Amino acid sequence: MKFHLKTISLLALTFVTLFGCQSATEEKVETLPNILWISAEDLSPRMAAYGDSTISTPNLDRLANEGIVYDDVYTSAGVCSPSRNAIITGRFQTSNGGHNMRTMGIGEYKRLNLPQRYNSVPPPEVKLFPEYLRAKGYYTTNNVKTDYQFTAPPTVWDEVSDTADWRGKAIGQPFFSIINFTTTHESQIWKRADHEMRVDPKTVPIPPYYPDNETVRTDVARHYSNMSELDDQIGEVLARLDEDGLLENTIIFFWGDHGDGLPFYKRSVYRRGLHIPFIARFPNKEHAGTRNNAFISGIDFGPTMLSLAGIETPSQMQGKAFLGKFESETDHEYIFGARDRIDNDYDRVRSVMDRKFQYVKNFNPELPLYMDVAYRKQMPMMRMLLKMRDEGTLSPEQSIWFKSTKPSEELYDWTSDPYQLHDLAEDPAYAQDLERLRGVMGKWIVETKDLGAEDERDLLEQMWNGGCEPPLTMKPEISNKSGKMIISCETEGASIAYRKIGATRWEVYTGPIKIDKVAYETMAMRIGYEASDLVTF
Repeated sequence: MKFHLKTISLLALTFVTLFGCQSATEEKVETLPNILWISAEDLSPRMAAYGDSTISTPNLDRLANEGIVYDDVYTSAGVCSPSRNAIITGRFQTSNGGHNMRTMGIGEYKRLNLPQRYNSVPPPEVKLFPEYLRAKGYYTTNNVKTDYQFTAPPTVWDEVSDTADWRGKAIGQPFFSIINFTTTHESQIWKRADHEMRVDPKTVPIPPYYPDNETVRTDVARHYSNMSELDDQIGEVLARLDEDGLLENTIIFFWGDHGDGLPFYKRSVYRRGLHIPFIARFPNKEHAGTRNNAFISGIDFGPTMLSLAGIETPSQMQGKAFLGKFESETDHEYIFGARDRIDNDYDRVRSVMDRKFQYVKNFNPELPLYMDVAYRKQMPMMRMLLKMRDEGTLSPEQSIWFKSTKPSEELYDWTSDPYQLHDLAEDPAYAQDLERLRGVMGKWIVETKDLGAEDERDLLEQMWNGGCEPPLTMKPEISNKSGKMIISCETEGASIAYRKIGATRWEVYTGPIKIDKVAYETMAMRIGYEASDLVTF
């Protein structure tokens, strides 16, 4: 079921383009919608809108009742950094070199012969989608998480801070704002252990992967309680938007960055690790109370935001717009997921899902399915699961995660087996489905130039052009033509920023600029490279 917005002007504010490349007589008036993202971490569709009323979420219920609930939205990774790399670029993280978790983090990488922190370097044509919005005049903010596997160029955001929202924009200027909440993050299961428990642990649903005991019920109940706290925070954001008179002039999206932070959910590429809530509320409650079952991937978010702003999907993006002027006529036939290095351990896994089956390809079948991630051992139920594993007291369903090896291929009918407990890969009755999805996966790996087979050290050397340090973006060059300044950079793919000396906001350079008789400065940066030196003019 697809929806077309009636006319974008019904959803938009009037904005006068602010860039200096146009004179007063050349100013172009456009109608552009405000867009607000409310994102949550480590959250599966565990709310009334998706049939789970374990905990009350009145503000999410409100968004669902006043908007569109999307039933089949998935991220391309079951863990944050690779997932966010794909979302911000509109491309699979495996095509960007951003698939290993994580490149910008702190970890014991010495034994992997990797630098402790490094920026991944996507192909030169890749831009972060908010930069296109800024170039069109949007005020863009992020509160506060980025985690893209690289540092964003200064052309992407007007502000990134724990207070950033739409309130710093100019009068009449449209905004794109992200407010990200960590409230439901995996870590909050132990860090919020002293918070009010808002649900009785005896009432929470327990999946068959876990033993039904007090430790498990307490941690699952804490996750639901954290979701209730998240709902309170969402209510505060909606109230602030309404207070500013912007609620009915703003398109609001709520989504999660991947599945739950619970064991055997997060970091996996099974459906439960990729399936997320996604709700869209439009001004004047357009399409209120409806549902949409299009197959949507996280790589579609960027193209869709651009489409809502009247910008066609750039050719390097692999996602499809599912709303707006350039909405795709079709959704995806298949959804793809990927897992590679997690912290200090490698295990390359790929998955592809259609409307009935999910195929999983394990490139390292000699390794156990379970990855011994130190971070999650801070969760009481994770420590308990490992203890029961060692004691041999887990049931067969609870022991699946801890087998010493795994098959090279898996196949599940996720519609009839939602917990994906029954592997059909060896069942002759499903041989044709296995062969079909195996072929789909092989084609996708080739067509998207999946870099997962590359040794990470070799890949990093390629990103750094054979060097042992990150490349430096070349300094911008300035020329004057017919009274307008032209800025260029020899580094392929570099974004160019400029501003008046003393200003705090960088402008996106998109073409020749007519400037005042004051001093300006400019810089350039390709994603993954070091920023250039400043040049004044």
